[in-house]
Amino acid sequence: MGGMTPPRTTEAAIEAQGVSFAFGGTPAVVDVSLRVEPGEFCALVGPNGSGKSTLVRILLGLLQPDAGTVRCLGVEPRALDDRWRIGYVPQRHALAPALPATVEEVVATGRLARRGWWRPPSRADREAVAHALEAVALTHLVHRPVGSLSGGEQQRVLIAKALVNEPALLVLDEPVAGVDASAQRAFRDSVVHEVREHGAAVLLVSHELGAVAADLDHVLVMKRSIVFDGDPFELAARGVSLGVHADDLPLWLESLS
Repeated sequence: MGGMTPPRTTEAAIEAQGVSFAFGGTPAVVDVSLRVEPGEFCALVGPNGSGKSTLVRILLGLLQPDAGTVRCLGVEPRALDDRWRIGYVPQRHALAPALPATVEEVVATGRLARRGWWRPPSRADREAVAHALEAVALTHLVHRPVGSLSGGEQQRVLIAKALVNEPALLVLDEPVAGVDASAQRAFRDSVVHEVREHGAAVLLVSHELGAVAADLDHVLVMKRSIVFDGDPFELAARGVSLGVHADDLPLWLESLS
């Protein structure tokens, strides 16, 4: 990746410069700089405890960095007015077992910030909900109470809720943990559709990249700092596989520093 960097002609979907953050004096994120372009499918990987989820929360404005700057869709994250332009699925977010809402109702709440809570759902809202449910293969469960679903099915509901606005930026933190192979394929198809058809940027944090490895444009490897930032083919040239691994990420991560 040597040579002169060409001039940028568009705003980044996400850009960070020199970002650091510590919990009680213990560094979690150290001098991170990165850029994710519009329409780019980017994976953020790293061992457990490497700071990935903390970094994601900083990028979305949920945490303030101790140092450095972040821009999200062209502005400081907390200054973004149209929050519906970001679809976000946090790590291991469980829905309450007693929640009486149906699958369709939970996904439909994703449209509230866009249309305003005081307006009734429009035809476009209903079509967007149906499309999002189809994308994650949940159409057959549309009227089921979400609290009655398995953990993997609930995760797919949250992914559909994140997709329902056709966001400009989709951030997914371990979205396919506990999801079976067929649902992973549906997830892959829906995410690739958002990137290729709608020009969304996708930042995927995951240990399970097998379903999407062939579709990635960009890989970031993190161990508190970014230790690799580039094309997945550069990793493939080193003999690195981005497929599924049973426990943690593969041992090659340990050799990147």
